[in-house]
Amino acid sequence: MMDWWHLLVSFFLANVFGYGGGPSSIPLMFQEIVTNHNWMNSSEFSNMLALANALPGPIATKIGAYVGYQVGGWPGVLITVAATVVPSIIALIILLNMLQKYKQSPVIKGMTLLVQPVIAIMMVLVTWSSLVESTKVIGYLQFFGIAAAAFYLIQIRKIHPAFVILAGFVYGGIFLSM
Repeated sequence: MMDWWHLLVSFFLANVFGYGGGPSSIPLMFQEIVTNHNWMNSSEFSNMLALANALPGPIATKIGAYVGYQVGGWPGVLITVAATVVPSIIALIILLNMLQKYKQSPVIKGMTLLVQPVIAIMMVLVTWSSLVESTKVIGYLQFFGIAAAAFYLIQIRKIHPAFVILAGFVYGGIFLSM
């Protein structure tokens, strides 16, 4: 019962304060899942994040569903998905009405622009954590080789990130398990 409460509060807070949607709530979820509750370690979180990115649908909902199931079974799934989706639904309705009403206000424009550096730093911190964990396991050469290949495929060749993630899984399954 206590786990269900922790799931509700953790995912509710991560999604309420994750301004900008799923990607900006990922660092907050990381904090709750890995640091605060130890439901996963950093490596498990990175693996879950990679797989969740390869699947269709909103990232925050997929993370919530997976962690909810791991911690609280099917009731945990319902709790985390509700805690992930309901705040966004309510906030969207309220905020869009307010933004429409005050869209010319310099305060509103400033609020939406000045929160972006905070989100960027939060993403850098999650990225740094993944980099540190990955280089410990596979080494710097392997890490930067895979990162360079992913950058080339996604940015230069314009291959969808889901296919690059799947290729990474295949590569890891073949070459890193030896």
